[in-house]
Amino acid sequence: MVSKRFQEPMSLVTISKLSLSFLGRELFHEIGVQVEPGSRIGLVGPNGSGKTTLLKLMAGEISPDKGEITRTKGARIGYLPQDVRTALSGTLLQSVLDSVPGRIGLREEITRAEEALSKGQGKGDQLKLAEHLATLHQEMIDLDVRFPPHDAERILSGLGFKEDDFAVSISQLSEGWKMRAALASLLYQRPDLLLLDEPTNHLDIPSVHWLEQFLQAYKGAMVLVSHDKDLLNRQISRIISIEQDGMKTYRGNYDSFLTSREEERKILEAQAKHQEQRVREAERFIDRFRAKASKARQAQSKIKLLKKMELVESYRPQKKVHFSFPPVDRSGRQVVAMRGVAKGFNDKGLYNNLNLTVLREERIAIIGPNGSGKTTLLRMIAGELNPDRGEIRLGHKVSTSYFAQHHLDMLDPAKTIVEEVSTSVSNDTIGAVRNICGAFLFSGDEVDKPIGVLSGGEKARVSIAKLLVKPGNLMLMDEPTNHLDLISSEILIDALATYHGTMVFVSHNQSFVNRLATKIWDIRGGEVEEYPGSLYEYYDHLDRISASSASSYDDQPDRTPQGSQAKGDRKAQRREQAEKRKRIRAALKPIEDRLMGLERRITELEKRQKELEAILSDPEIFADSNRGVSYMNEYREVREKLNELMGRWEYGQGELEAAKRDLGI
Repeated sequence: MVSKRFQEPMSLVTISKLSLSFLGRELFHEIGVQVEPGSRIGLVGPNGSGKTTLLKLMAGEISPDKGEITRTKGARIGYLPQDVRTALSGTLLQSVLDSVPGRIGLREEITRAEEALSKGQGKGDQLKLAEHLATLHQEMIDLDVRFPPHDAERILSGLGFKEDDFAVSISQLSEGWKMRAALASLLYQRPDLLLLDEPTNHLDIPSVHWLEQFLQAYKGAMVLVSHDKDLLNRQISRIISIEQDGMKTYRGNYDSFLTSREEERKILEAQAKHQEQRVREAERFIDRFRAKASKARQAQSKIKLLKKMELVESYRPQKKVHFSFPPVDRSGRQVVAMRGVAKGFNDKGLYNNLNLTVLREERIAIIGPNGSGKTTLLRMIAGELNPDRGEIRLGHKVSTSYFAQHHLDMLDPAKTIVEEVSTSVSNDTIGAVRNICGAFLFSGDEVDKPIGVLSGGEKARVSIAKLLVKPGNLMLMDEPTNHLDLISSEILIDALATYHGTMVFVSHNQSFVNRLATKIWDIRGGEVEEYPGSLYEYYDHLDRISASSASSYDDQPDRTPQGSQAKGDRKAQRREQAEKRKRIRAALKPIEDRLMGLERRITELEKRQKELEAILSDPEIFADSNRGVSYMNEYREVREKLNELMGRWEYGQGELEAAKRDLGI
């Protein structure tokens, strides 16, 4: 049976003093985490820091070495791992419907009751069985009301399935589509807590956009791991960061987290500078008066003070990918020309008559549903595939660099990292190659690790290093952030922003597309439509088309015969439109006014925060401990208040978007 939902507003999951080691390395030491109803938590940290492990602990898939994990009785937890081992079976739609806890058991119980009733036992037994069967049917009706089949169909469609797919067996789906089916079943169940580990990894941009909208309206709690900064920024109001020196929690989204980290760095540096000054002064005093009898006691006191002093650790940043591009040769203005291109596989046509042009320094993102031919188009430009008909010509002085997921398997497993990267820069010295490897997080003895023992993320970094250290002036990239963590993804984006060549790429990472693309190629039904601008300008374009289509009937000119009836209809229509505007204003104005008030207060606090940062950056301010502590306390209060107001502002923005959706605008 479906478990009853909990009633009390308590933590869904509470982790207390938890410790866990893996392969001799301590991942967590006495950590504590609470996930309250409605929480929107982003889990960040470099690959290997333990993000996935923490999700598994919350889901109950693994147990800690020490400490406790408490889950609220009756709360339903849904977990989507990166590598789905789906337990779904049967046809696609039915498997999603049956994923609701209790539905299969209830259906089996109804079948048994019907069979018993059909055997025609005594009248008393028949009556009891009929009553029991009626109760079971009512429970099934209640379940269908709570989890209607049309919701499952809507979710499957949003994640890219077609109606024809609903009757397909799960066993016939590829691993990527099985992951979508597992995600659909999870969203359909509406658990109290969603644990999502890179949920967009196997999605295309249209499905990512739909998932974002779904999660915006989702009322349950969520813990999200993602390498897409934009996804985190819009979905999350709290960050848990797994760092070298432990686990830290920050209010706000990912950008707020980065701001807070920078503030911490400035304060720690100021404190360390002040402490260093005090240490030097104490050491000078000790050296000067240690031998003088009249000052010996004071010198000994200074020595004891130094021994007791808890040193302020300077900020230890996480290792990051850092890279700057070498210059590339300038190509001709027309970089790629496609004329009459057709391509298909197994009697299925992907493209029939493509005519596209890529110009110098354009950055084109190819988007579209999975299976629409994005990678095929990229491989044809790269020369890995030939078109069935038509031609693809590269322009004057065009040299290509191509990154694709299957290139990871083409790395030589017997070579070391430094040897593999050297194949791209054979004329460079070993020292230069080691520096290049260091830029991509392989330092010291790590560069001598054989390719065969590397993880998927490490192989991706090797391939990207090989590509970027000696790039052509046409960069072709197919899902370059797939195996990278969030920090590495963002640094790669920053690096590519300084690239002066031409780019054509496929990516489901919205942050990657939005920050780099100057044009969108949208593949729909074998055709490619071009849209200038970024991904979100493209989203706005689609939204305008949708809104225009919805209102097209209302905007038709009045073709009714002249007369009082037509005039009356127009008056009624104007009154209805006026009433609608009034309802919209009444619903939105209170939220908008509250948001404006929050924005004014946030602006004031941000101004004061900058003033305090300037004050605290001066080590002299700590010469007077009372004064320094007072400023530190005020700074802490301002930062906490800012985080609180930012959280309220983000919640208000969500309210505003939800209200607009409800009003159909």
